[in-house]
Amino acid sequence: MEHQSIKNIFTEKPLEKSVLIKGWLRTARHSKGLSFLEVNDGSCFSGLQVIADAKLENYEQEVTKLLTGSAVSVKGTVVESPGKGQSIEIQAAEIEVVGQAPADYPLQKKRHSFEFLRTIAHLRPRTNTIGAIFRVRNAASKAIHGFFQEKGFFYLHTPIITASDCEGAGEMFRVSCLDAKNPPLTKEGKVDYTKDFFGREAYLTVSGQLEAEIAAMALSNVYTFGPTFRAENSNTSRHLAEFWMVEPEMAFCDINGDMDLAEEFLKYVFKSCLKDCPDDFEFFNSRIDNTILETMAHIIEAPFERISYTDAVDILVKSGQKFEFPVTWGCDLQSEHERFLTELHFKKPVMVTDYPKTIKAFYMYLNDDDKTVRGLDVLVPKVGEIIGGAQREHRLDVLQKRFIECNLNEKDYWWYTDLRRYGSVPHAGFGLGFERIIQFMSGVGNIREAIPFPRVPGYADF
Repeated sequence: MEHQSIKNIFTEKPLEKSVLIKGWLRTARHSKGLSFLEVNDGSCFSGLQVIADAKLENYEQEVTKLLTGSAVSVKGTVVESPGKGQSIEIQAAEIEVVGQAPADYPLQKKRHSFEFLRTIAHLRPRTNTIGAIFRVRNAASKAIHGFFQEKGFFYLHTPIITASDCEGAGEMFRVSCLDAKNPPLTKEGKVDYTKDFFGREAYLTVSGQLEAEIAAMALSNVYTFGPTFRAENSNTSRHLAEFWMVEPEMAFCDINGDMDLAEEFLKYVFKSCLKDCPDDFEFFNSRIDNTILETMAHIIEAPFERISYTDAVDILVKSGQKFEFPVTWGCDLQSEHERFLTELHFKKPVMVTDYPKTIKAFYMYLNDDDKTVRGLDVLVPKVGEIIGGAQREHRLDVLQKRFIECNLNEKDYWWYTDLRRYGSVPHAGFGLGFERIIQFMSGVGNIREAIPFPRVPGYADF
């Protein structure tokens, strides 16, 4: 008999039929001649109760010794459950102990801190919270691909190893095969990277955007979805050194088309995840943040607010609110500013555009005022910035001036300027930090819970 997922059994409810399930015990309660085992296989939030009695051949020898965390294979009949909390249960006919867990199994039936769970990242997916987050990550991934594929975008695989810094910030992980203890040196005493594997300095990518622009100049609409890396020494609840990014890029598109796509995209993903993982979201709403379902419904239904950076600064200055970081025109908006706009002022997601050029990247379209660029940030309650994007600078002469202003060597971006020489068109795109959206949807306070194996300063275990 082929085993079924517990999710399918709950969905189909095959009463009085024989089924085979395989999973791990969330709880095991034994009384005289009777055992109650909750089996979970990860396919859904709920475990399925198994009733085992002394009629089983291995009841005394094996079943009564089963403890939380053990892996089992159960064949039995699905029946209606008289107990509270479940509609059906399995009356066991056979139980095979696949893998016994000892009494010191770390995940007993009690609340564990997220900090503790990170120290046992190999076991934490078996908890209610992390298991639910994994399922929502899967649902969100499926929705992201579904959205772009339905709209005719092409999925692009951009390089993990690169020689260019998309953000211009220099916070990149170097990739090298040189002997760290005895590297070759130039006459000036500096490390000679011409002797390295790639014949030059190479890094882990911070973004696939620049390569996506290349593809958009041929395929019109593309998107990337892959890992990115930032060697930023930020020990905060919102930063990771390794995370996943979703980056669409559209030819013949301006900032308004970019905003339209970003709003439609977020609404689609949230709606799809709610549909695919209702039990997981009920758990998030009841145990982590009781406003999650209401907030997500509001995002799906209400139009996003759209304001300029200048208007945002004006609202913040006139608010009378005391911020840790004072607000003046030209400053970068901090999380506290973003949350004020979304949670207190507008009470919904906000799209902010036209930022000062001094705080944004070289590739953003320069406005006629020569002070602002057509950057785009999408801000949501509780998290702040969830999407960053822009209309790209497609004018060769302006881009060359921006290279100079940002102290970048145009020769390092020769191919990027070539795109402006050979059939350049207005184009735009954005980047979504995948873990940010998972953090928002689950309500967890720290982004380290939104990824299976967090990479942060001083920590690269598992």
